[in-house]
Amino acid sequence: MDKLKILVVDDEIRMRKIVRDFLVKSEYDVVEASNGQEALDIFFADKNISLIVLDVMMPVLDGWETVKEIRKNSKVPVIMLTARSEERDELMGFELGVDEYITKPFSPKILVARIDAVLRRTFSMDSNGVIVCGNIRIDKNAHQVYVNDAPIELSYKEFELLVYFVENKGIALSREKILNNVWDYDYFGEARTIDTHVKKLRSKLGDEAGDMIKTIWGMGYKLEEN
Repeated sequence: MDKLKILVVDDEIRMRKIVRDFLVKSEYDVVEASNGQEALDIFFADKNISLIVLDVMMPVLDGWETVKEIRKNSKVPVIMLTARSEERDELMGFELGVDEYITKPFSPKILVARIDAVLRRTFSMDSNGVIVCGNIRIDKNAHQVYVNDAPIELSYKEFELLVYFVENKGIALSREKILNNVWDYDYFGEARTIDTHVKKLRSKLGDEAGDMIKTIWGMGYKLEEN
């Protein structure tokens, strides 16, 4: 199987080298650009780019304008890198169609894990919005879950929680991170509410599928395909 190609866009040479080294070590092909305009030129000339890692603050054309141009023609996954941590900047990124948003400084290993998760999510979902994980089949458009082809009735939040687990398969997720992503930024409830939802979700999925959701004591959960 050919390696997936990732476009890394950052005006800092050192940052590009760090990201490139970790991605190459993880068996990805990497191409680089030093600003948004260069990134657009490369992206529209190369139809094999599977994901873009994009810095926000760059000369010539910044990350925001670059994403806007890309989204006019493509749904390629985009992970934004930025030194700014204000919530409105992060929300702006998601409004523009950014898939992930990582604040500098960051761990290159975490970046690779996020890239892996976004690509799994992208390539595991067919054109009809169906994701398959083990004996679980999720139809996102119909908002329906099947285990061994039998429909499972889930509440809205249980459905969203399961989708989040599956789309981040293999990644350890803290309770706080789950709350921020499934219950949104305005949720101020106890993080332990996750435990209650996970317990119900496991029960409804049954032993085989439910056992894929592993507890990480003192932290949160991780879904591992059996």
